Amino acid sequence: MMNIESRIAAMNRLGRAMADPTRSRILLSLLHEPGYPAELAQILGLSRANVSNHLTCLRGCGIVVAKMEGRKTRYEITDPHLTTALSALVDVTLAVDDQVPCLDSSCPDCATSADREHEEQA
Repeated sequence: MMNIESRIAAMNRLGRAMADPTRSRILLSLLHEPGYPAELAQILGLSRANVSNHLTCLRGCGIVVAKMEGRKTRYEITDPHLTTALSALVDVTLAVDDQVPCLDSSCPDCATSADREHEEQA
């Protein structure tokens, strides 16, 4: 049984993985089917090195596993329970209060919203 520290560590790993837009895109692709770095790079419009770096991070977080198939490496979500949980998370609709500002100044969605709001007020 997992103790509270190990549960927090697992949640932090998952949060770190999903906090990056590129890793999130890779995870969304892997939710549909296992993938290979070269194919993921082509599908997502990224360099193979970029995809490989992000897959290494996802492996380190314990979210994906690499399986050798001859000379190719196939990546997939580590556990069917995680696939189910990630799919459910993607399906959740979050209620966003437009009156509460985002505290993350680097958030591209919030910056876009703030720019639109500023333009509307001008």
